[in-house]
Amino acid sequence: MEWWMTLILIFAGLMVLFLIGVPVAFSFLFINIIGVYLFWGGEAGFNQLIRSIYRSVSTFALLPVPLFVLMGEIMFRSGIAPKMMDTLDKWLGKIPGRLSLLAIGGGSLFATLSGSAMAGCAMLGSVLVPEMEKRGYKKTMSIGPILGSGGLAIMIPPSALGVLLASLSRISVGGMLVAIIIPGVVMAALYAGYVIARSLLQPELAPPYDFEPVPFVEKVVLTCKYVLPLGGIIFLVIGLMFLGIATPTESAALGALGCFVLVFIYRGWDWKAISGSISSTLKITVMMFMIMTGAMAFSQILAFTGASSGLVKMASSLNLPPLMIVIFMQIVLLFMGTFMEPLTIMMVTLPVYMPIIKSLGYDPLWFGAIMLLNMEMATTTPPFGLVLFVMKGVAPKDTTMGDIYKAGLPFLACDAIAMGLIMAFPSLALYLPSLMK
Repeated sequence: MEWWMTLILIFAGLMVLFLIGVPVAFSFLFINIIGVYLFWGGEAGFNQLIRSIYRSVSTFALLPVPLFVLMGEIMFRSGIAPKMMDTLDKWLGKIPGRLSLLAIGGGSLFATLSGSAMAGCAMLGSVLVPEMEKRGYKKTMSIGPILGSGGLAIMIPPSALGVLLASLSRISVGGMLVAIIIPGVVMAALYAGYVIARSLLQPELAPPYDFEPVPFVEKVVLTCKYVLPLGGIIFLVIGLMFLGIATPTESAALGALGCFVLVFIYRGWDWKAISGSISSTLKITVMMFMIMTGAMAFSQILAFTGASSGLVKMASSLNLPPLMIVIFMQIVLLFMGTFMEPLTIMMVTLPVYMPIIKSLGYDPLWFGAIMLLNMEMATTTPPFGLVLFVMKGVAPKDTTMGDIYKAGLPFLACDAIAMGLIMAFPSLALYLPSLMK
């Protein structure tokens, strides 16, 4: 059988299973069992499949994933994040779109403490949206900034999805996490620029309001109490890794330990928050790893059947500029993001995309940063972005899904601009990794 026929049959089978509602992990497992039986020699192939599953989850590079998820869960459930938001609010003054900018600034800071876009959106939505509604903010300027900044958890380290992408692509985990720092900051700056410009042009969307001035000394004290300690957590996670003092796994462990210490200092031994965080982390990690075991075996089957090498040869023979091929890949990812969640998209496409990128001569870190940005967009892309449904759960009762879709579109446009900038200026993603020791 020709490689392209094999590829079509495999992907068609996978899509059918997705469409009829079979869980992603079991869809991959079913396709893998059939593929192993047909292409790996029956019973002997099953033994190889078991070894492949074991190798895919026993990789040391994956250890930061549950630790990053745990960091986000403990910060969200302990109530420390809202205190950080209140402190930032006191510094903003009479800037246009004040609460929207607070959502972006708070979301960016919370993103450095959490690898979960859903946790970020839930925290920001539950804390800020009621206050925005009370101040007369329209849904475009209340829900939209939270949708955008909540997704920054994917693009600003620590990013559990970034670790999985690096592990699946066989590239440096530390390099991947550092490569997405500047793109994440660029996205936050684009969001803030949009909010300020829109607030100046249409003040009725984010009406200014009077607030009680806060003495400078009080603001400094609150900053030292609630923001600077979080800066210490950020240094443990990113700074030590960037300086070459700690590996990504060690940085993740220190960051998680730092979060537990902060919770103990602020709230004492809060067993309910800690046990809930550990339980939720366990569920999320098991789900991620089950999907990943299937996807790793899936990529091996593609390679064994010649489908991966066939796609590489076909892409290399196209009379198109290499950048156009990369752009076409992103269009495919954007389309998949309208009905699939990011982890599934990565599992399906990375085994095909990364060999092509390497054959075209592009740096895998650069492409990884672009793809991760695309996955951030997938969380807020209508109709099935996961963050959209999280927002629906925490938004006021009169909010419709149409309101949420409409509010998120301008921020998706900002994401597209950021993606174009990274493609045009690869140093945005590659400069910091080049400085790593």
